[in-house]
Amino acid sequence: MTRTRSAKQQAMSFEAASAPLDERLIVGLSKIGMALKSKAWSRAPIDGVTPTQAQILALLRGGADGLRLSAIAEALGITTPTASEAVGSLVDKKLVRRGRDPEDGRAARFSLTPRGEATAARVSDWPDFMLQAIAALDAGEQAVMLRAFVKMIRTMQENGDIPIQRMCVTCRYFRPNAHPDDPRRPHHCAFADAPFGDSLIRLDCADQQPAPVEQQNHQWARWLAGAIPQPI
Repeated sequence: MTRTRSAKQQAMSFEAASAPLDERLIVGLSKIGMALKSKAWSRAPIDGVTPTQAQILALLRGGADGLRLSAIAEALGITTPTASEAVGSLVDKKLVRRGRDPEDGRAARFSLTPRGEATAARVSDWPDFMLQAIAALDAGEQAVMLRAFVKMIRTMQENGDIPIQRMCVTCRYFRPNAHPDDPRRPHHCAFADAPFGDSLIRLDCADQQPAPVEQQNHQWARWLAGAIPQPI
């Protein structure tokens, strides 16, 4: 005669059969990544650019003075030959112009043409399906997710898994928890001379200037020691 398992036994069996939480999070991230990649390729014929070319346009859109080929390759984590081929194609399409580097006459800088600006604006827009997915989270969940992304990106940077990103937490202008009496806007941007909260931390800022390593480590420790982010 078999006995019905207790609720506790059933729960323990279910937990034992489940993958660890970190592995399930990775599965979730991979599914989002696949969706983004699929959407990027599906819209490529509309804009007439490949996903890599679209990334270059978006990158140049954030650099008013243009970028060298080596800087483009480094920022996107691709080889120089791959960057050269993609940029050359964008030049042929009259989306990008080649100019002399004012700091080195032997080098070239690449910037957007007016037509390139318009295309960059289109390809830089996040697709509706991602906006809808993010909108399903409340302000508090979005703030916590942003903080989690910052931690993950910094870890991957330190391990050399991704290129260096222009984030607030590694910027010389970032002053974490400079306003402890204001839990909604505890940080300070010395560049803009303005207080702000975790929900406004940037993952890619055109005005970012990397801080010395010692300062970065100090800022990171102070930021981690801060309170749970408060949505604005």
